[in-house]
Amino acid sequence: MSQIDKASRRQKIKDRSRASVRGTQNKLRLCVYRSLSQIYAQLIDDENSRTVLAVSTMSKDNRALHGSKSERCRIIGTQLAEKALAAGITTVVFDRNGFRYHGRVKALADGAREAGLIF
Repeated sequence: MSQIDKASRRQKIKDRSRASVRGTQNKLRLCVYRSLSQIYAQLIDDENSRTVLAVSTMSKDNRALHGSKSERCRIIGTQLAEKALAAGITTVVFDRNGFRYHGRVKALADGAREAGLIF
């Protein structure tokens, strides 16, 4: 399978899931992006087209994180949930962004749930 096929396949999956997953002011969308070495998570309000808060392994606070990629993703999920709860956000809609729900994406979701975020 070529790289173009993989990208177009993921885009189709992303479009299908995005049709039903929308972030509102009351229930923001938790969007996850996974690259080969990094992970990014954002809380997005689709009604107003704005990102409320974002956490990634590229943040200044997180560049020195050690451990496996999955362990770092769990920490990122926990940090996102703590920031969201501090901002008064308790429930979100999870958007896996076309990625399979396993491995690092699942670790991030589990970390966010353990820290108290509901989705």
